[in-house]
Amino acid sequence: MPNIWSEEFGAAADAPIVLVMGAMSQGILWPDAFVGRLVTGGRRVIRYDHRDTGMSGVADFAKDPYTWDDIKDDVLRVMDAHGLDSAHLVGHSAGGLLGQLIAVERPERVRTLTVIASSPLGGGEGAVLMRALTGEPQPEGSLPEPTPEFVAFYREVIAAPPPRDRRERIERMIAEDRVLHGTGLPFDEDASRRLAERVYDRARNLDAAANHRLAAAAEPGFEPVGVLHRITAPTLVVEGTHEPAKPGHGALVAERIPGARLMTVKGMGHTLPPEVHAELAGAVLAHTAAGELTSR
Repeated sequence: MPNIWSEEFGAAADAPIVLVMGAMSQGILWPDAFVGRLVTGGRRVIRYDHRDTGMSGVADFAKDPYTWDDIKDDVLRVMDAHGLDSAHLVGHSAGGLLGQLIAVERPERVRTLTVIASSPLGGGEGAVLMRALTGEPQPEGSLPEPTPEFVAFYREVIAAPPPRDRRERIERMIAEDRVLHGTGLPFDEDASRRLAERVYDRARNLDAAANHRLAAAAEPGFEPVGVLHRITAPTLVVEGTHEPAKPGHGALVAERIPGARLMTVKGMGHTLPPEVHAELAGAVLAHTAAGELTSR
């Protein structure tokens, strides 16, 4: 079982928020300034690196394979390590899927759920993406496809040779960040470069993050279908108006979880730029405050 790196901010007596980032992503993709707003608002905030990312343990997948159920259980391990019987879960992208699954399976551990830039659990988002990349037609009733710009970029990445050195790797990370950022807000290339350099330099092994894909392939039934109606945690769903990866998926998440509220953030794509921090943090603070009152 790998070691999981985590850090926490704020007072121990404050209501806890656990931030769960997406697949193959380090915890520092939750921006420091956004975390700071949550702490200033009276929250104890915990973020962590998934296994095989950042400063967490790196696996030899051939010898010690794991599944997305294991990655999901890492969230609970982080909570345990910080002495939390329950917490407010805030998940981004695949982190939102993990949050949904935990809210289904372990409702007693989820005070509230916030799902950002994510797809509905059991909706087959991975299959939709693969069909989009290969040009296969989508069956009727499938989730909406990523934008053409998103698909074109990842087709190029798949066809291109791997980066040869740090400079090429960082340039590709910036290019990916630009596509994920979307077209609704100005893209800050200098800030993207600083983040990419930080991600590169703190990783034990950047290539190990690809094990998350192997874990998904090893467990095709990770996402149970038709279970979102079982979520009882108060749920906030957030989607940007310029989401390139999962456009329209947020509305479907909110539709399938009883009582969930959908929040649309103008200009936001699939990333968390400074322009949305105040609105997003304010919404999370209000949502978790209401959840604290409900749980008492």
